[in-house]
Amino acid sequence: MIRIAAGSFLMGSESFYPEERPVRRVEVAAFDLDVAPVTNREFADFVCETGYVTIAEITPLADLATSQNVGVDNPGSIVFRGTSGPVDLRDWRQWWRWTEGANWRQPYGSESDISKKENHPVVQVAYPDAVAYSKWAGKRLPTEAEWEYAARGGLEGAAFSWGEDMPARLMANTWQGNFPWRNTGALGWMGTSPVGIFEPNGYGLIDMIGNVWEWTSSEWHPQSKTYQESGLEASCGCGSGPKENNLTSRVLKGGSHLCAPEYCFRYRPAARSEQEEYSSTSHIGFRCAR
Repeated sequence: MIRIAAGSFLMGSESFYPEERPVRRVEVAAFDLDVAPVTNREFADFVCETGYVTIAEITPLADLATSQNVGVDNPGSIVFRGTSGPVDLRDWRQWWRWTEGANWRQPYGSESDISKKENHPVVQVAYPDAVAYSKWAGKRLPTEAEWEYAARGGLEGAAFSWGEDMPARLMANTWQGNFPWRNTGALGWMGTSPVGIFEPNGYGLIDMIGNVWEWTSSEWHPQSKTYQESGLEASCGCGSGPKENNLTSRVLKGGSHLCAPEYCFRYRPAARSEQEEYSSTSHIGFRCAR
């Protein structure tokens, strides 16, 4: 873990999506944060020691199934499936599929596994799974403010964790090509990449941007009336939109390997996404704080 000193920072952005507004100064107490997202190897150690069973490995909640239009007969989870060509980007159901048998051991369903991916971030973990791991490790999940403060790496108000502009070299594992049908890969990686492939930020933290979205402990709330009146999508995941259940949503931070400028320009510290607690996908992981 890396110690993040207490301080204040400008949280949010006025330049991108409405839910990131308004920019405000926030005080943060000192805390420790994992250098990198929790990996498959680390999560496997937790499961081996405790016998823990993840949400994706049990029959889905009826409320969750209703919101995501999935069945409730067998365990499974949400998996990204690229389309065969350009599609209307307003409907996420074209590239997200409920897949029976998808879980952290088989992120894309029964035909997949995590062999040779021990150092990749664990995915297909719902919020309760991340909380359970954190408690086992003697830690907790970071708040949204802590996460964003750490992701900025000491750069006040910058658009990206590495500065104000996009450099010529690739700085994070994000979608390369035309979403959701053509992906040339980030440094050769399509999907998750091993932690440590890309440069750390100013605090020495790895993969704070891209690779996988990360759970925070903060409940989702739109930041402003502007967002509520905009009618715009506030999520790069799935199962968002008008609430048809009583499930709590949490804030995801950091963007993922599926973020692309034309659809999800959220590989920035201020960016935020909504996800229901009991939902897991092939592009969501987490890291711990203390």
